[in-house]
Amino acid sequence: MQQTPCYVLALDFGTQSVRAIIVDDSGNIIAKGQQAMPPYHSPEPGMAELPVSAYWQTLSAACADLWQHSPVAASDIAAVTLTTQRGTMICLDKDQQPLRPAILWLDQRSATVLPRLGSWRSLFWLMGITAIVERFQRRAPSNWLAEQQPQLWQQTAHYVLLSGYLTLQLTGELVDCSAAQVGYLPFDFQQQGWASRFSWKWQALSLKPAQLAPLKPPATELGKLTGSAAQALGLPAGIPLFAAAADKACEVLGSGGLTPDTGCISYGTTATISTANRRYIEPGPWLPAYPAAQPGYYNTEVMIYRGFWLVSWFKTQFGLQEQQEAAVLGIAPEQLFDELLKAVPPGSMGLMLQPYWSPGIREPGPEAKGALIGFGDVHQRAHVYRALIEGLAYALLEGRERLERRNGVKMQRLRVSGGGAQSEQILQLTANVFNLPVERPHTSETSALGAAITAMVGLQRYADFRQAQQAMCQSPQRFLPEPAVAAQYQRLYREVYLKMYRQLKPLYQKIRVITGYPQ
Repeated sequence: MQQTPCYVLALDFGTQSVRAIIVDDSGNIIAKGQQAMPPYHSPEPGMAELPVSAYWQTLSAACADLWQHSPVAASDIAAVTLTTQRGTMICLDKDQQPLRPAILWLDQRSATVLPRLGSWRSLFWLMGITAIVERFQRRAPSNWLAEQQPQLWQQTAHYVLLSGYLTLQLTGELVDCSAAQVGYLPFDFQQQGWASRFSWKWQALSLKPAQLAPLKPPATELGKLTGSAAQALGLPAGIPLFAAAADKACEVLGSGGLTPDTGCISYGTTATISTANRRYIEPGPWLPAYPAAQPGYYNTEVMIYRGFWLVSWFKTQFGLQEQQEAAVLGIAPEQLFDELLKAVPPGSMGLMLQPYWSPGIREPGPEAKGALIGFGDVHQRAHVYRALIEGLAYALLEGRERLERRNGVKMQRLRVSGGGAQSEQILQLTANVFNLPVERPHTSETSALGAAITAMVGLQRYADFRQAQQAMCQSPQRFLPEPAVAAQYQRLYREVYLKMYRQLKPLYQKIRVITGYPQ
C-alpha cells in the first residue's frame, strides 16, 4: 500500500529574501512563496541594521504568496521548520520585546573598549593567538553595545540570534536550536552547547548566561505554533515547530553531504566550501568547526566572505545592459551573465582576480584587499566577469586543499548549491577548476530541503538522518571536468593565483597604513 505523502513547511530566511516552501517526504518542492527583504540601512559606514519587525512582516507576505498557488491545503502540513542566516543578533527587553534594530551578520562595527581577560591574556600571548582573541572581542556586537549603548544594553534581558527571535514569535517559547549558534557568542562548538562557566569566552564578552536562550538539538520540537503566529502564516494553530540548523548547515544536509569525501560548495552571498564530519576538525587553529544539521556532526568550513555578493557588485557597477534587457524579458539579470562567460575563453586571457573584497582573519589577514591583475587592451567587461567567477573558484579550491589536509580525506566529488549553482556555465567552470565531478542537487532550495529533512526525522517519518537524506536527496545532475581546460586552470592556480596574496600582502599592509582602510 502506498504511503500517504507527508508535508512540512520550511521557512528559509536569507539575506536578500524570505522563502516559505512546502516539501514532501520524497524531497519534492511542492510550492514556494517568496518575498524580498527590505534593504538594510547603515547609520554609519560599515554598519548594517534592519527593523526587527521587517522579518515577521516579510515572512507573513511570503506565506501569503505561498498559499495563493499551493496545491496542498494548510491543514495537510504536518510540521514547520526554520533555517536562517547566521550571526544576525537581536536585543530583547524583559518583556521579550525588541529594544533596537537587528544587527546583521554583514555589519562591520567594532568595539574599542574591550572586557578585561585577566590571566587569560598572558596565556593567549604565549600561544600566539592574542590577535585572534582580540578580533573576536572587537567584532562581537555585545561588546559594541555595552560600550556605545550602555543604557540599552542594561535593559537587554535576552540576546538572541534571528533564529531564536523567530522561534519566540512562532511558539511563544524563548528557545533556540544548538545548530544555529554561529556568531560571536560564548558557544562551545565542540560540545555544541553554551560554554562552561570556566571558559575564557565569558570574560571576553559583555554577556551573562541569563541573557542567552536554552538550546535544543536539530530534529527536536521547539514548541507549537501559537494562534496569532498560525494566523499570520495561514496555518492551523498547534502545529509543531522542529529545530533545524543555520542556513549553511541545512545546505550541506540538503546537498547530500554526510561524509568528508563530498565537498559541499555554497555559491551564496557568502561562498563556502565545507565537509560534514563525525569528528570535530577545525579548518585552522582556533577557527571552529560549526554544528551540522545532523546532531553530533560538524561542518568544517572555509568561507569567502564576499562570495557571490561580488556578482551583485558586478551587476551594480557594470551590468546596466543586462539589467535593462532582463527587465524587458522578465528574468533575473544573472541569467544573462552566462553569455558573458561563454564569450571569454577559460583563463580570461590572463586576467586574474583575488576575491578579498573584505578583510580576513589569518589567511587572508586583516590587511587583505581584492586584486585584479593582467589587464591588456583585449580585455572587456566579459573578461572581468569571468575572472571574477574564476577567482572565487580558485579561492574555494584553496579551501578544498586546506580541508583535505585537516580531514586527511581526499574529496571525490562536489555538491554545489546556492544562487550560482543555477548557472550551468558556472558549474562546468567549477568542475574544471577543481578537476572533480560537480553535482547539482535536484533543487536549488537546498537549505529548505535540509531543514525539511530534520523535520521529517523529528516527525519519525524516517528512522535517522541517513535514511531521510537518501529518500529526499534525489539524483543530481553531473558536470565532468574537461581534461585540457582543467590542466590550464591547474597551472594558473598553482603558478599565479597561489602566489598573488604572498606577493601583494606587503603592499596591502602599506595601503592600510597610509589610508587607514581597512581599520
